[in-house]
Formats: sequence, C-alpha cells, structure tokens
Amino acid sequence: MLAFEPISKFMTTHLITVNPEDSLTVVKDIFDQHKFHHIPVVRYKEIVGMISRSDFEHFYGGASNSADDQQLNEIRLKRTVVQDIMTKGLGKVEPDDRINVALEIFCMNYFHALPVVENGELVGILTPYDIMKALLDQKPSAPHLAYE
Repeated sequence: MLAFEPISKFMTTHLITVNPEDSLTVVKDIFDQHKFHHIPVVRYKEIVGMISRSDFEHFYGGASNSADDQQLNEIRLKRTVVQDIMTKGLGKVEPDDRINVALEIFCMNYFHALPVVENGELVGILTPYDIMKALLDQKPSAPHLAYE
C-alpha cells in the first residue's frame, strides 16, 4: 500500500538548488527554463529555505507592458537576493519516513513541497505531485479492476 512506502521511493533526487546569496535573476532563469514550482535554498548541502514560483511571481509583479517597468523589475531582480524572499520555516522529512507522514504534514501545514534530509544534508524533495503520480502508476491488486 502506497501510504506505508518510504518517501525515498517517490522523492525527486535530481535537484536544482540556489544559494541564499544568489540574486533573483538566477531564480528567474531557473523558473524560465523548468516547469517545477519549488527551488531548495542550500548552504553547504544544508537546506536553509525554499523559494516557490508563486513567491517569486508575487515579488516580480508579473508581466508589464511598459519598458520602464520591465527595466525597474530587472534592476530589482539583480539587487535582491534569494534569502530576502525565501520561506524559512520548513517542514522536513527523512528518506525512511513513510508517505503517510508526508501526507499529514502536507494537510496540516498547507506545504506544497517537503525537503528530504538525511544526516543534515538535503537529499531530495517530495511534492503532492510525486504522490499523485505514484497513485496513477499503481496497479490494482485484482486484475479485473484494471481500466481497459
């Protein structure tokens, strides 16, 4: 049953991370190039925060028609660093924790991503999308229940 499987089976391990001192231009480039919604913020392999696409877009202010506004936004991105807008109070899980532990954290705290930490180092990230994908890939225990 999925709820009692270890988180390590479903977490994403190939992560793109940023440093707290990186400018938001780095974050913009990452979000422009990838579809994911959360970037872990690490200092020497230790998770110190998370920056979400919605946090970034809220700061950035969205698209503007004015060239002056776009230029001002670019200056703001260069002058602002990740630690200024990252979320710091994170829930964390370990690779051996069960999926049901992550589900409880997601439901109780409205988190959309959980850093997976082992011996103080970031080793992965788990999102509700990872769990939903695992549910969709699950095969029924009785073959007659399978979709045709």
